[in-house]
Amino acid sequence: MVIKVLGTGCPKCQKAEANVQAALAELGMEAEVVKVTDINEIMEHDVFMTPALVIDGKVVATGKVPGIEEIKGWLRPKS
Repeated sequence: MVIKVLGTGCPKCQKAEANVQAALAELGMEAEVVKVTDINEIMEHDVFMTPALVIDGKVVATGKVPGIEEIKGWLRPKS
């Protein structure tokens, strides 16, 4: 699993990344977490507001810091 945290490195972007790491830890999961700060790469995902999260190529959040529980919901396997 690859999780991209899109943003310029602002405090909200840093919090989003921290929440991703916390969610992974609480679920006991491993994933590649990539910080994307290049504006051109961010726009390749059709994202115009940051922070944003992309999980395995799917944009799941833009323009907000998702909470740990919300992130865990995206990470849990669908049954």
